[in-house]
Amino acid sequence: MATIIKRKKSYSVVYNYINENGETKQKWETWHTHKEALKRKAEIENQQNNGTFLPPNNQKVSDFLYDFVSTYGTKKWGVSMYDSQTALIANYINPIIGDMEVQEITPRVVDKYIQTLQKTPSVSRKNRKARTEFVTNQTIEKIIKLLRCAFKQAVRWELVGKNPFDNTVLPKTEYKKRDIWNAETIRIALDQCSDNKLYIAMNLAFACSLRMGEILGLRWKNVHIEDDNIAADNAYIYIDAELTRASKQAIEMLGEKDIYYIFTPLMPNTSTRLILKKPKTDSSVRKIWLPKTLAYILREWKKAQEELKGFLGDEYQDFDLVVALPNGRPCENRIIEKEFSLLKQKAGLPNVVFHSLRHSSTTYKLKLNHGDLKATQGDTGHAEIDMITKVYAHILDEDRKVNAQKFENAFYAVNRDLKNVQPPQDQPQAPTLDLAALIEQLQKSPELASTLAALISGQKVV
Repeated sequence: MATIIKRKKSYSVVYNYINENGETKQKWETWHTHKEALKRKAEIENQQNNGTFLPPNNQKVSDFLYDFVSTYGTKKWGVSMYDSQTALIANYINPIIGDMEVQEITPRVVDKYIQTLQKTPSVSRKNRKARTEFVTNQTIEKIIKLLRCAFKQAVRWELVGKNPFDNTVLPKTEYKKRDIWNAETIRIALDQCSDNKLYIAMNLAFACSLRMGEILGLRWKNVHIEDDNIAADNAYIYIDAELTRASKQAIEMLGEKDIYYIFTPLMPNTSTRLILKKPKTDSSVRKIWLPKTLAYILREWKKAQEELKGFLGDEYQDFDLVVALPNGRPCENRIIEKEFSLLKQKAGLPNVVFHSLRHSSTTYKLKLNHGDLKATQGDTGHAEIDMITKVYAHILDEDRKVNAQKFENAFYAVNRDLKNVQPPQDQPQAPTLDLAALIEQLQKSPELASTLAALISGQKVV
């Protein structure tokens, strides 16, 4: 049973419990009002009676998250997810609530935590400078999603009775219209491109809606551009890998799960490794059909690569990569992005990031197929179809506008007598004055000039 003890400016709820070592301990909880203390007392006694009472636990949030990552994350996450999630914990969770006890985290604490995050400066990474002054709403959404998952495990482990991150009210995340190139601009960029690697990468990004990692991880064994395939419009690529960097820690913690290959670093003391790995989601593993011209472009590129391979001999490191450095080693995204930046400057093109070509591709395909979301999703590899509807809503709205125009022509235009509604009639325009003709008439007729002068002066015309 619990008791309430009145103190000078507060009330304490005192009760006994048995800890995990079987020892009887006493717990004092302080509340500001008698009403709050009564509510807590009733809650404790009810839980003790029905067997749902959880003994107090002094574990800190930071220690709990370490256990969570070690037991849950290592089983469920890939290396990229491991790096991103542990970065969120290190940068935005532990510095703010890491020293709090797990059982102190309540829905009210969560709401205050979100308010704090909105005022927290964004943290720059080693190779990536922060793009915004404060933590964005998108990042806050990722943080809360991570903590909701973690505290779900805390409920399973009987550290807390319920998940304080359930039903959290998040700041509204707005998907801004992305700055992209249209098809004409992309055609100009391709015409001006002199770097072969970038040329291939741009074609794959736009025609196939590929992500950068998918382009750089594409292998020739998954490129089907034989004569029969091209003739039957059946040339295609198969996406089953992506190139990325992962920390040595992530690789050591997770082992080589979903990793196809770890490239030997040029400098062995680096803390990261370049790897070829399985895509993050199952929907990203997909088959994408190629336009014929792109199939021929790839054939020419492969031919040139084979000639270079023969010229370099043993110096060429063959990893079967479509987009590779001249010596065959993998080409990192920073190399493509640097060449892309130089191309924009040289050609005087609007400033967009390379990833925007994927968005240009999605936009262009939605226009071509009149908003066929499923067909577009098959190429882009989005896990959820609503990602397309959120990000590319403006394209779908254009097609809906066309629907209204078609509806007008098909239905209303042939039934103009509906409720006697008529389109507004064009108003007759006032005749315009031909000044040159008037002057000519006045010169020919002095009497007309005298009459006009009298009218202007207000004299009576006889």
